[in-house]
Amino acid sequence: MKSRGTKRGGFNLVEALVATMILSSSVLTLGAIGTNALSSTRLHRHYETAASLIDKQLSLIDYMGIDEFIEAGQMEGIIEEYDPAYQWSVTTEYQGTDDLYLVSITMTWLEGKRPYSVVAQTMLDGAGSTLGTSTSTETGEQQTQR
Repeated sequence: MKSRGTKRGGFNLVEALVATMILSSSVLTLGAIGTNALSSTRLHRHYETAASLIDKQLSLIDYMGIDEFIEAGQMEGIIEEYDPAYQWSVTTEYQGTDDLYLVSITMTWLEGKRPYSVVAQTMLDGAGSTLGTSTSTETGEQQTQR
């Protein structure tokens, strides 16, 4: 005897495969978003560290006085206390008036195999006081005045 109105329950194979594909693509998308977020966070942490090291180097130059710093002759170096190691270089350019120097500091590091850098420029007078600072990243995204 046939029963009327009974439905066969459950899923067929095609429905199960479609649901599995949707679920797996959602999981993969969320994993990729998480990975990109962690990579961006790490890169921004390196930018902050580089900016902090530039500030320390500028403070040292300001404390020494630009004239003494130029006479000392140490215009580049490597800071190995951090991972990755940061390489810094300083260039100075005499402006010709009032003992003003344009000081540029570049902090460079490697993230994987790609180099990144932050550049800061400031004006210092012969007495060693900072007149103004501007900072830019490798892509010129960030500009600050101090």
